[in-house]
Amino acid sequence: MQAERRADLILLATTVLAAAGWIFSKEAIAGLPPFGFIGLRFFIASLCLLPFCWRSFRHVSRSDIAKAMGVGCLLGTALLMWIYAISASDTLGEGAFIMSLSMLFVPLVGWPLFKQAPPRIFWLALPIAVMGLLMLSLGGGNGWQFSLSQSYFMAAAVMIAVHFNFNSKYARRLSTLVLTSLQLFVTGCLGLLASLFFESAPVSVSAEIWGWFLLSTLVATSLRYVMMTAGQKDSSPVNAAIIMILEPVWTVVLSVVWYAEAMPDYKLMGCALILTALFTYRGAPLIWRYLKQRRVVQQQERETQQA
Repeated sequence: MQAERRADLILLATTVLAAAGWIFSKEAIAGLPPFGFIGLRFFIASLCLLPFCWRSFRHVSRSDIAKAMGVGCLLGTALLMWIYAISASDTLGEGAFIMSLSMLFVPLVGWPLFKQAPPRIFWLALPIAVMGLLMLSLGGGNGWQFSLSQSYFMAAAVMIAVHFNFNSKYARRLSTLVLTSLQLFVTGCLGLLASLFFESAPVSVSAEIWGWFLLSTLVATSLRYVMMTAGQKDSSPVNAAIIMILEPVWTVVLSVVWYAEAMPDYKLMGCALILTALFTYRGAPLIWRYLKQRRVVQQQERETQQA
């Protein structure tokens, strides 16, 4: 039990680091081109992981490496959309909730791609999420105001869902570290190429900006990944699923504190509806399964005592 509590605390800290990553990224791109920032961030992160999985590459076929890198292109595309949305947005909390919908989009995208029908609980959670999005974009009664940044956040969320489906389908034979290193490397290369073609290099970058960049790379990427892996080893699936939902909540809190982001009632309602949809889809089935297993164990214990 002590190990499980420690793992839950690690996962909780992971969600805080993930939320802080939004702030680190927003501050870093104040002095760095967005695509160049993503490129450098993920290229360096992949190099940090390389020493831990270098020997494993000897046992990986070229076709598997090609598939992993192809899936990495999907991740890279999603993250380029995400960072562009951040650069154009003043509402990080709202963007975080839109991005969190990627897990709801996973079964919807996988249905036409791999003929896997979504579970029943999905159809209960989906309309709640749609209502949440409507609340975020209706502008408090001033009409439809689906902004450019919201569109890119939505596109990035859909692309993350596409990546998740292909990642699960084609990359199961690779170790986690090898797969992650390859995908981070491809994401970094895509970001650097996009920056080369579409952005201009800054004349100078202050030490403060490089500080935000290092926080984003080492803390919000590398350290967060290690902590998430460590936490998931000992945490129950129910606790992990519920805790990981908290990332957009922390992002809203940090955005309000750091940027004084306005959160009128209609935005709070929209975020609450999206959070409810995520909890319904990810948490409710696991909780139900846990309670069912618990009842079975209690029944077996009573039968043993009666015998």
